[in-house]
Amino acid sequence: MTESLIDLRALLVEREDFEGGMVGRLREGLAQGGPQVRNLKDILDTLNKRLAVAAPPQQKKVHLKIGVASYFLGHVRSAIDHLNKAEGPLAAFFLGQAHVALGQSRQYSEDQSDTTDHYGEAVKAFERAEKSGYAAQQVQLQRAGVLRLQGHVGESKAILTKLKDAAAHNAEYYYQEGSLAEAEGDTPRAAKYYERAVELEPRHSASLFRLGFLNDQQGNDHEAIGYYERCLKYPPVGKGVLYNLGVLYEDNDMYDKAADCYRRLAKADPRDERAKLFVKDSEASLTMHYSPEDEQLTQANRVVLEIPITDFELSVRSRNCLKRMNIRTLGDLTRVTEPQLLASKNFGETSLDEIRAIMVTKGLRIGQSLDQGQQYEFRYRPQQNLSPEEQATLNKPVSDLNLSVRARKCMNRLNIGTLGELVQRTADELLEAKNFGQTSLTEVRERLQQFNLKLRGD
Repeated sequence: MTESLIDLRALLVEREDFEGGMVGRLREGLAQGGPQVRNLKDILDTLNKRLAVAAPPQQKKVHLKIGVASYFLGHVRSAIDHLNKAEGPLAAFFLGQAHVALGQSRQYSEDQSDTTDHYGEAVKAFERAEKSGYAAQQVQLQRAGVLRLQGHVGESKAILTKLKDAAAHNAEYYYQEGSLAEAEGDTPRAAKYYERAVELEPRHSASLFRLGFLNDQQGNDHEAIGYYERCLKYPPVGKGVLYNLGVLYEDNDMYDKAADCYRRLAKADPRDERAKLFVKDSEASLTMHYSPEDEQLTQANRVVLEIPITDFELSVRSRNCLKRMNIRTLGDLTRVTEPQLLASKNFGETSLDEIRAIMVTKGLRIGQSLDQGQQYEFRYRPQQNLSPEEQATLNKPVSDLNLSVRARKCMNRLNIGTLGELVQRTADELLEAKNFGQTSLTEVRERLQQFNLKLRGD
């Protein structure tokens, strides 16, 4: 039996007031799928027309409806504009959430024109929400989240400790506990909290996102995609979901889906220039082809290098170790050394012998590409006559560049762990990596400039 759609127009247009109890119905309606999102967009157009002719006393109510609707559609800046013109506890609470969303999205945007302290504004909004009567527990949980994002982990933990008993069945409480555990480096404990949050509230998109992110970090692409795709069903959909899912789609050669993610980003925030560039990159990938004359390897060799590790019978220990190292193909094994493999936890000589045997059957050996690179003298050459300060900079981990997900994954594929290893690469070498396009190259160059460094040949 087909579930009847919740009448969103009755919630937002036909009723004069919009109250906190109606938010749950709005969430349920949007979770019913695509038609409801389109309905909400139509309703937003109606509300904007109504705002233009509304008398001043009614405008605040219309601003509230437009602000909440814009927030759920991912139009966060518009939501903030309208919620600032509304009044009441609901307007203040959603204003706080909108500021948090915009603050978190900065890590995915290159736009430096917005200098607003969004976390600070969120704290002010949540304080107004609580003073005007919004549910105190929910406000305190949001405040704990903002404090953590600001780096005040101790204060965040203190709030959660006070709420432990009262919020035992609150999904948001377990999400905040999970985020705190993650900030403290305890990933397994964080995952358990996120899983508990989703158990209590299957639509808790923030917990679904973090579970997707943790699986993404572990190289569990299928699981990560599953969690991210579940986030898409429960608006508002954050920038992180669309960026990370788009990159995973690219990694798994689903370029049409990746392009859809980036188009949604660009449409939701026209100021996001990175999203526009990602759209171009992903659309170009749909028609991209390689000329055999331009390849140093024969097509036959390339096919061999792209053979997935899963095609071979390996022990569980070997398979898990390779997965943790993000080694997926025989080609990946030609770009690591035997000491690197042995340095991996639980990877011993027995596992190494297994891998060697596989490589021999295909006429390959571990570290082959690195050896060829040393032969032509263009990889990982140590720099001479460096001061201690310069050497310390080159020894910094590449994670200090705070690269986007796409660029970071490419660093992992190329086994680039430090700034020194990165600056030994040329732009052309980086562009050879899968899904590393001009956008990622520009990003790497800009981040290196912060350390007064350049790629080789720049």
